[in-house]
Amino acid sequence: MTGKHEITAADILPAAEYARARRGVQVRMAGLKRRRRVEVGPFVTFYFENWDTMWHQVQEMLHIEGGGDAQLPDELAAYNPLVPKGADLAATFMIEIDEADRRRRMLSRLGGIEETAFLEFDGTTVKGTPEEDQDRTTADGKASSVQFVHFHFTQEQIASFRAAGTRVVLGLSHENYSHMAVLPEEVRAELAADFD
Repeated sequence: MTGKHEITAADILPAAEYARARRGVQVRMAGLKRRRRVEVGPFVTFYFENWDTMWHQVQEMLHIEGGGDAQLPDELAAYNPLVPKGADLAATFMIEIDEADRRRRMLSRLGGIEETAFLEFDGTTVKGTPEEDQDRTTADGKASSVQFVHFHFTQEQIASFRAAGTRVVLGLSHENYSHMAVLPEEVRAELAADFD
């Protein structure tokens, strides 16, 4: 964990420098992301974000799209909200269904799923708060396949979450998708480092 809560222009490598370092960065990021990934039920995967994962995302968008300095402000505005601020965890969760017709049917029944994410541990529940950049459920009740949530903690909850061996359950309580998963200890320890 870097201890940083915002990516700035000064953090971004020049295009040529990133291109040279890209393969090594991708290998390092793959290991980090594995320790920040949790499957919940058959179709949903949570990817817990931090400064490093969002820095990588910004660098990749600049590398792929090649917009340079003109593109950078939009990328920072898009990805900085998912950098934890010291008393929260931030996650992207994806509803992943390969078959198109089945995916369409499921998403049409999962409106509001972003409101139902939670973490339970040590007798307490931390409810997820959807990212407010846009509504990810349509008026007719269809969910987006990509959702963004924040889990805001009190200092007491942070202390409990950080304790080695704490059993942490991540779940969704939607009427059409109610599933839970226990965080592996490696994941809990990785995420505990996101707090100040």
